[in-house]
Amino acid sequence: MSSTSITKSPSALAVSAAATHPSPLGNILTIAKRELAGYFASPVAYVFIVIFLLLAGFFTFMVGGFFERGEASLVSFFVWHPWLYLFLVPAVGMRLWSEERRAGTIELLLTMPVTAWQAIVGKFLASWLFLALALALTFPLVFTVLYLGHPDLGVIFCGYVGSLLMAGAYLAVSCMTSALSRSQVVSFIVSVVVCLFLILAGWPPVTNMLVQWAPPWLVDGVAGFSVMPHFEGFQRGVLDSRDALFFLSVMVFSLFTTGVIIRSHRAG
Repeated sequence: MSSTSITKSPSALAVSAAATHPSPLGNILTIAKRELAGYFASPVAYVFIVIFLLLAGFFTFMVGGFFERGEASLVSFFVWHPWLYLFLVPAVGMRLWSEERRAGTIELLLTMPVTAWQAIVGKFLASWLFLALALALTFPLVFTVLYLGHPDLGVIFCGYVGSLLMAGAYLAVSCMTSALSRSQVVSFIVSVVVCLFLILAGWPPVTNMLVQWAPPWLVDGVAGFSVMPHFEGFQRGVLDSRDALFFLSVMVFSLFTTGVIIRSHRAG
């Protein structure tokens, strides 16, 4: 078997195909298309979707007390998403760059006539679309509340938008940690730790502990990194640009950091 066939990973093939497109957008879309198709080339994608749907249903009906609430809403569904994504999203993102580094195909990617940011954005969009598909498959829950009562569809729509943005923020963090290590396990663990910080930063027990020894400005600064207050706004049906900007900022910063890390590999 030739060395060329060994290095032809799905990502490498995607970038190779993207190189034939002169426009940056064409390159990004080609990479995203090939990466997304790569998810469904193995049973892993289907297993992930099944696990996601089962856990979503379990947290909604068994833990969240869907029927006990006595209201036609999806509060018990969305309230668990920060914790549900804590492990599932890093499981999706841990392979984005760790696999390239482990297989040695990252060198091939970086020598092709496609910029690093195009490859990063393309791979990120493919994974984000995959998560969006998994989230969209929870639509039976919407029909359930429609059957049981008269829910506010605007609130439900905002909840889905906030959930998708939060998943994107977690995924961008996972993309960044994946570029740091050749090991997918290490990438997964570091990503879970960072995402857990984004959840607990504004948690009252944590802020109360910080108040005892930290100045108020530091407490407010740490609490400002929490995803919880921003996601709670979407759960209430409020489309606040500040909340959306928070999640987009996390994505942009994490993907920018990923680019710095990838370029350091090129320099090395």
